[in-house]
Amino acid sequence: MSNALPELTGIHHVALITANYAASRRFYVDILGAQVISETWRPERQSYKLDVRLPGGAQLELFSFPSPPPRVDSPEACGLRHLAFGCTDIEAIIERLGEHGVPAEPLRVDALTDKRFTFVKDPDGTPIEFYEVA
Repeated sequence: MSNALPELTGIHHVALITANYAASRRFYVDILGAQVISETWRPERQSYKLDVRLPGGAQLELFSFPSPPPRVDSPEACGLRHLAFGCTDIEAIIERLGEHGVPAEPLRVDALTDKRFTFVKDPDGTPIEFYEVA
């Protein structure tokens, strides 16, 4: 018998606050290929809200706020550790990112699954993992 709540359907979206909205928009839309769902300027907050759909259907909300505090730059800090995107050709991902000036860490192999993965950082320093699923 499952303890899952029948009302839950999965993760709807992940929200990120950006320090450089234009750079983050370019990274997620132009480089990673996310589809813009909606983009809203909120004058009362001096903030953009960009909703995007990533390949595979996951959604991200990107927010720009004036002078957000910096991200804790430690992958072991409490809270969100990283975003992980599945991919079928990790070499092609690394090549495409490199063409856009986004350096990737050396490829690693997951000791538990024997799957290859790498990390990059988005414009705000958020760790982004690419995990080869095929």
